[in-house]
Amino acid sequence: MKYLLIILIIFSTEFFSQERLDTADAPNTILFWNTSQKLEGFKNYKDILPTRLVSKSDQAYPLTYNLVDLSDLKYSFKGQEFSIQDYIETFKVAGLIVIRDGVILYEDYNFGNDESSKWVSFSVTKSVTSMLLGAAIKDGFIKSVEDKVITYLPQLTNSKYKNVSIKEVLHMSSGIDWNEDYTDPLSDVNIAGALNSLTLYKYLNTLNTAASPGSKFNYNTGETNLLGGIVRAAIGNNLSSYLEQKIWKPFGMEFDAYWAIDSDYEQELGGCCLNATLRDYARIGMFAMDNGQLRNGDQTLPKTWMIDSTTPSKNYRYYGYQWWLDGSGYKSYYADGIFGQFIWIDPVSRTIVAMHSARDNADVDSYVGGHRLNFMVSLLEAINK
Repeated sequence: MKYLLIILIIFSTEFFSQERLDTADAPNTILFWNTSQKLEGFKNYKDILPTRLVSKSDQAYPLTYNLVDLSDLKYSFKGQEFSIQDYIETFKVAGLIVIRDGVILYEDYNFGNDESSKWVSFSVTKSVTSMLLGAAIKDGFIKSVEDKVITYLPQLTNSKYKNVSIKEVLHMSSGIDWNEDYTDPLSDVNIAGALNSLTLYKYLNTLNTAASPGSKFNYNTGETNLLGGIVRAAIGNNLSSYLEQKIWKPFGMEFDAYWAIDSDYEQELGGCCLNATLRDYARIGMFAMDNGQLRNGDQTLPKTWMIDSTTPSKNYRYYGYQWWLDGSGYKSYYADGIFGQFIWIDPVSRTIVAMHSARDNADVDSYVGGHRLNFMVSLLEAINK
């Protein structure tokens, strides 16, 4: 359940409402979209929600082709053998790309999509927001991850966040008593997972502590929205403009992107809803793998930012600064969003795997995770031959 970010999207004109989600509305949220609704809705998010443009680069980061034939790829799970086509059909993979050192080894689109299709990222956006926070440190807007949250958001001075650092929020270890139970309509994530700005801060002011700051990992969607608020307050601008200025244009993103904004404050959620093409998903991975260094050698992030971001927190070895880690013994890490949005990065082999998806399961349970693990192992074996 830890990967899930429920966005309270109602099939009406009310988006990201400040009002509490009533249990009667639950079947109308995105969590309950059927397959057809997901396949159509995920690539047309800017027609469903208000968005802000992130303009493409004038000079796209060049990608060349050296395609590998994966038509015979097989993988096993629980004693059964599956093909790559089985994986695509079972998990509704709308797009899959594999890039190594700027060379596309595999690129495939399904369900009416192509290289220009934009797809909502969900919690993949968390990792992007983390890099924007790093950029704000490099630019001098934020002094350090050791700074207290209230240094930038004094609206939380009288809350339990008074002694919480930005680093503890990055690690999902603030100690705040937040319930991320997606099946409970009265949980914090269902009530406040899509709140933003002043409404979010007002809600967070009501929460108590469950542990001392930095002592316990507890996945908290609201806190990534909080990180977005910290970046906005520090830079004095919106997240889309900063993303465009620091990453999208200078690194060479090929297509425009769109970041969904709330209807109350017209600000982006730090934890969700950047809409981008699959190739630009992969370029996000390339940017992270190169530690924010541009092709001209300019450094966008602090030199050790991605090393720090992919160093396990002391409370959970599979999580860094809003990035999921593959565990001890591995340098690889990934951004992960509900229903199968995915950017996997292996700095050792300089390989990026990115995926657009609309699978049935929002979360990565044992079934989804088992299939994905075995598929990825077979995929990497195939391109390494």
